[in-house]
Amino acid sequence: MIPVSGFDDLNVAVLGMGRSGLAAARALRAGGAVPLAWDDGAEGRVRAEAEGIALRDLTRPGAFDDIACLVVSPGIPHLYPAPNPVIRAALEAGVPVDNDIGLFFRSLATDGFADHDTPPRVIAVTGSNGKSTTSALIHHCLQAAGVPAQLAGNIGRGVLDIDPPGDGAVVVLELSSYQTDLARALTPDIAVFTNLSPDHLDRHGGMGGYFAAKRRLFAEGGPDRAVIGVDEAEGLFLAGQMAEAPGDPRVIRVSVARKLAGPGWNVHARKGFLAETRKGKQIGSIDLRGIPGLPGTHNHQNACAAYAALRALNLAPRAIEAGLRSFAGLAHRSQTVATRAGVTFVNDSKATNVDSAAQALRAFPRIRWIAGGLGKEGGIAALAPDLGAVVKAYLIGHSARDFALQLGVIPHEICETLDAAVAAAAAEAEPGDTVLLAPAAASFDQFPDFEKRGEAFIAAVAALDAR
Repeated sequence: MIPVSGFDDLNVAVLGMGRSGLAAARALRAGGAVPLAWDDGAEGRVRAEAEGIALRDLTRPGAFDDIACLVVSPGIPHLYPAPNPVIRAALEAGVPVDNDIGLFFRSLATDGFADHDTPPRVIAVTGSNGKSTTSALIHHCLQAAGVPAQLAGNIGRGVLDIDPPGDGAVVVLELSSYQTDLARALTPDIAVFTNLSPDHLDRHGGMGGYFAAKRRLFAEGGPDRAVIGVDEAEGLFLAGQMAEAPGDPRVIRVSVARKLAGPGWNVHARKGFLAETRKGKQIGSIDLRGIPGLPGTHNHQNACAAYAALRALNLAPRAIEAGLRSFAGLAHRSQTVATRAGVTFVNDSKATNVDSAAQALRAFPRIRWIAGGLGKEGGIAALAPDLGAVVKAYLIGHSARDFALQLGVIPHEICETLDAAVAAAAAEAEPGDTVLLAPAAASFDQFPDFEKRGEAFIAAVAALDAR
């Protein structure tokens, strides 16, 4: 646990008693604060009481009269589409609002850090797509190279639940826009921006607000190194803002769309080959083709971003390559779950928007595509250029019929349920086909989250052998 500093004997309100809220309350208490918990749901309040955390109804008048700070769980809106009433009450009372990420950064550098020969460092990864795989890949490569590392944030453990890092250790954080948007402290040693595509726009008031939330990771604390994907206009702009000169080595530009040139520090991948250049000279390369845990261009982008972050830590290219080759992939992200009679079954349940689904659709030659769920604005119309490898689509969930109308001449079948879609796709698949779950939709119509949807896919594939 990372005890939260700076609130000795002060009352700190915590709104939302999910994973991050409970961890924040525990860490506040460990650091000498008095956490006062509230959750709009009765179950959350029961969880708090079970851990001996006092409750306070933050909806009542005067609830913030003696509160030093309000700590908010990431899923609770603080500005758009409308502030949660409790957050608004705190702001009207002049009470600062923070989240567990802000508490982590303000509390990590304690007096004990002076005793380390090599102070612990933090790599923070954000972006629209690939940030989970990139974070997990960095963590895996560090461990494979013998570097003590912990993975936390939006993946793995809650950020305040991790152990205090020791000498030479690295903390790898995956951070969503919900987390970066509100944190009052953001001071990673290395910050990574993978890419940007429309997502969570209602929460951020549009694309500009969404980019601004991501940009805070770089603008607030000024990381020692910034690894930035420059294949979108926003990333190119961000790299330009962070660099003081054309060859500024503090910025490492990453691309899978083109070969990067110039005097700066660049990492790019073309046709499956990763190359690192500095001052116009190539100083490292890796053949990414055939690495089973990193299929497709989107995973090559993840590999480039991870490679750049690890090089910023002075990890040798050969050590990074060994880590990339031993990476098994991340659950629910282009995860190969079975090969049956020459047919490969791939679980990409995390592909909850059209951009992430497009990356998966580009990665395989003959696809029987399982899609659908709770569709987002625009449906799958934007995927039209990426459907060339789709032999047939098997549609599920709330948006199945809407998606069917947007498929045009692509053969499709409305299956309603995931089990039915897996059975139908498996029955029609031929050797060399890939049965791909890449829903391009949220899961909440039939499953509590994308993980449960992915687990259901894996179970349905396993059940095929019992038939």
